[in-house]
Order: sequence, then C-alpha cells, then structure tokens
Amino acid sequence: MAAQEIKVPDIGDFDSVEVIEVLVSKGDTIEQEQPLITLESDKATLEVPSTIAGKITEMKVSEGDNVSEGDVI
Repeated sequence: MAAQEIKVPDIGDFDSVEVIEVLVSKGDTIEQEQPLITLESDKATLEVPSTIAGKITEMKVSEGDNVSEGDVI
C-alpha cells in the first residue's frame, strides 16, 4: 500500500491554529476516524481525526506548531 498524506481539514475563519497535543507517534497503527492531533484557536479546541486506517510512517507536526488548512499532518 502506498503512503498517503493526511491533511488539516477546514479550520474555519482562522489562517493558522496551534497544535496543542499530538496523539499518535511514528509506528502507531491507527483506525479511520481516530484522533491524531488536537488544535486550539481563540474560540475552540478541535481534534483532527484520521481520514484513513493504516500505520503512521512520519509525523510532520509537533506540539507548539502552527498549522493551516491543507497542511500535511
């Protein structure tokens, strides 16, 4: 199976939001809809779920990073 990228979904009216928690690590096996990261804006906290099931081969974000819609997780 080829590697697939999971991207930050629509985050509303924000240009970027902070990653406050990374819930998975390289090597973890994940299920579809399993939360991967938690984002925090001025108004809300949002868990970003996986769009696919599989194995994490690389994480492109860390706690404290700022991400925008479409960034690879």
